[in-house]
Amino acid sequence: MLVLAVPVVAFNDMFAHLVGYQLPEAAWVAWVSPILGTVVYLWGGRPFLSGGLSEIRSRKPGMMLLIALAITVAFLASWGASLGMLHHELNFWWELALLVVIMLLGHWIEMRSLAQTTSALDSLAALLPDEAERVDGDDVVRVAPAELAVGDVVIVRPGSSVPADGRIVDGSASMDESMITGESKTVRREVGDQVVAGTVATDSGLRVEVTATGDDTALAGIRKLVADAQASSSRAQRIADTAAAWLFWFALGAALVTAAVWTLAGLPDAAVVRTITVLVIACPHALGLAIPLVVSIATERAARGGVLVKDRLALESMRTVDAVLFDKTGTLTKGEPTVTGVESVGGRTEAEVLVLAAAAEADSEHPLARAIVGAARARELDVPAATEFSSSPAVGVRAVVGGTVVEVGGPYLLEQHGAGELAVADAWREEGAIILHVIAEGEVIGALRLADEIRSESREAVDALHAAGAQVVMITGDARAVAETVARDLGIDRVFAGVRPEDKAAKVAELQHEGRRVAMVGDGVNDAPALAQADVGIAIGAGTDVAIGSAGVILASSDPRSVLSVIELSRAAYRKMKQNLWWAAGYNLVSVPLAAGVLAPIGFVLPMSIGAILMSVSTVVVALNAQLLRRLDLAPQASTARILDRSA
Repeated sequence: MLVLAVPVVAFNDMFAHLVGYQLPEAAWVAWVSPILGTVVYLWGGRPFLSGGLSEIRSRKPGMMLLIALAITVAFLASWGASLGMLHHELNFWWELALLVVIMLLGHWIEMRSLAQTTSALDSLAALLPDEAERVDGDDVVRVAPAELAVGDVVIVRPGSSVPADGRIVDGSASMDESMITGESKTVRREVGDQVVAGTVATDSGLRVEVTATGDDTALAGIRKLVADAQASSSRAQRIADTAAAWLFWFALGAALVTAAVWTLAGLPDAAVVRTITVLVIACPHALGLAIPLVVSIATERAARGGVLVKDRLALESMRTVDAVLFDKTGTLTKGEPTVTGVESVGGRTEAEVLVLAAAAEADSEHPLARAIVGAARARELDVPAATEFSSSPAVGVRAVVGGTVVEVGGPYLLEQHGAGELAVADAWREEGAIILHVIAEGEVIGALRLADEIRSESREAVDALHAAGAQVVMITGDARAVAETVARDLGIDRVFAGVRPEDKAAKVAELQHEGRRVAMVGDGVNDAPALAQADVGIAIGAGTDVAIGSAGVILASSDPRSVLSVIELSRAAYRKMKQNLWWAAGYNLVSVPLAAGVLAPIGFVLPMSIGAILMSVSTVVVALNAQLLRRLDLAPQASTARILDRSA
């Protein structure tokens, strides 16, 4: 279309006069613009003409009808001027060509923005390996990832990507998960941990048992979420459509008033020129891009940063949230027991107590045992092998470590030995911790404090939410002692403890009845009713549950600071929407009266050529302003730091 538009503009005598060059004297020159301009109108303007007819049929005048009206008026007026039937000033061929090209360019920019999200996600699919190494008995068979089934075990070599979602059954590796979470820092994954298709084992090989393939994978879920978001309606879009409808009636009314005033003034020729100029200038091309382009870019930028917007309304609403309700387990905490304290007696050191406990628990699969062994490894302690391992439900474990009988367990174990708890146990119990005592050769040598470890990022998240003006609330099914300990540590404002999953939605409603705009942050499974009840539902740490339907926003990572990324993106997008809406509507509100001749009494009438230039500039400004959203760094730590810095 640009190829046709260039000669239409170049061979138009009005444009040549405006720029200051001479056209050839040949007779055919005068017909270049009308002929090619007609093609531009019929071919390039077809989407707007058909859209305008649809709006007429539905009796809902809006953007497409106003565009269709503008280009049709310009087309008819230009032919009238070319045939000598209307004033020469109405030769709008170059403005018509420019108008159609700008509108098509704007449509292309918006569609390109929409497509970039899909293409970005398509590029993730390209990260999957062409072949997977499936373990088949004692052999390793190369197969296509599409041939894998749940339960298959595959080998992932160092530097290779995971072919399907799965669980590590052998080995450990630092995983590059940036393509899913947006975080560049690698994450250590070990036996029992889940890994996602497309992530890369950077330093070690793994054996992974496939748990999901095809449409059930996290990547497929992400693609579906983004597709749903792009297809969803948004309040901002409806505002733009409403503004366009009002602008249609504004332009039509202004044209009628213009025609009447100039005719009554005894200037019928000027009435025709001014009326047509008003209708052409009123084309809402910038308004058509003002909001949809911002929403599209925001959605695409969010997807690249690991924030998956399922419902555009959720993204728009996030800026007004003044209460953020966190589920505790798995959100503010890691959702698994961790050794948070060691007490030693009888001349033993804390390291010795932990080593003996880890050696005794090494052969146990209990979560508390894994926590103890993990704590010893984290401290880089040398854990010796144990023999004669045995376990007793509700009592504890027993093993021989270096010739010493070591036992680890709870109150029943102490009763069997007629021993009492260490003095520190009461204080630990008040904090809701799990307490295990360590016994060597029948004597208590120490105790271990285990609790659900708070995520290191949670403190920053709470501080930043306070800085952003939001109340932070925690909800949990745990006992109040446990909940209060976490709340005090993090500085949380309010706690709902001992709440069953089915009652969480009622707590969200309670906050809403207090006049709060609530964002609920949960794991997206047992929090589903509460996520649906909240003004904005946010599923965090999505993993393979990424396609959950109850949340409007899905966070691909488990970092609670990602909530700040959503808030910042929502606020930034809203600012761009307002800026673009005011710029686009402001152009029309100012240029239409000027084109109508409101300043004619003082000798100024806006020339059509200047109006067309301003029209083009307004579109460029709106498009460039929206593109600035791409520069926003949505990494959780970056968003959190910016909010804290602004409040400092």
